[in-house]
Amino acid sequence: MQVLCKASNSASDIRCNICGQGFLVYWTRTSPVEQAAARIEILKALRAQHASGNDVSAHPTAGFNLPAWDGDARSSAAALLGNAPDWAAA
Repeated sequence: MQVLCKASNSASDIRCNICGQGFLVYWTRTSPVEQAAARIEILKALRAQHASGNDVSAHPTAGFNLPAWDGDARSSAAALLGNAPDWAAA
C-alpha cells in the first residue's frame, strides 16, 4: 500500500516517535488492517529520517510517499485515491 505523508503542525494522523512532528496521511486503501500495517512502516520511515543526525530538518517539508516513489507526489496513487488536497503534496 502506498501512502502520502505531509508534515502538519495542526492536525495529525500519526506522530514521529522521536521528535513528535505530526503528519497527515493519505491512503490508497481504507482497510483498517492494511492501515495498521502501514502505520508500522510509516513510523519506521520517520525514525530512519532522523538517521542523518539533523533533528531540526529530519523530515521533508513537502509531501512524501511511502514506499518511496520517483514521480510527482501529486500524481501518486496515495494522493489520487486518498483525495489529498493539492497543498498536501507540495
